[in-house]
Amino acid sequence: MNRYLLLDSGPLGLVTQPKQSPEVVAMNRWLIERLSGGDAVVVPAIVYYELRRELLRAGKTLGLARLDAFVQIDPSRYLALTDEALRFAAELWARARQQGRPTSPEFDLDVDVILAAQALVFGAGADVIVITTNPRHLRQFLDARLWNDVGA
Repeated sequence: MNRYLLLDSGPLGLVTQPKQSPEVVAMNRWLIERLSGGDAVVVPAIVYYELRRELLRAGKTLGLARLDAFVQIDPSRYLALTDEALRFAAELWARARQQGRPTSPEFDLDVDVILAAQALVFGAGADVIVITTNPRHLRQFLDARLWNDVGA
């Protein structure tokens, strides 16, 4: 296996989007190339939650079905959220604020920090990249890139 590519909600939304726009087609083509090249694609629980809640709110049942199918097709694709990752997220959140680099307003849940902690705890010693549509906040913690910036 080459790398672990952890999908943030933007790219995961494109992968599971039922309407085929040029961006959706390009994202899915990219995904197939990464999987064919030996990369593992992983959906962190916090990202699954973030996308699922919006699909539920919007009543997008086909999107929900596609999200669940994508996660369930490979048992190793879903990364459960652990107490260890949550404790580490609290440390990252505090450190980022102490350094004047918060990733969200003070009282937000701060999914980005939880995602970063989940990725770091999961990938200790492995090649892990968070695939996102907004790498700015995540880059202070780990390797985060736009999906189309990650090739073979």
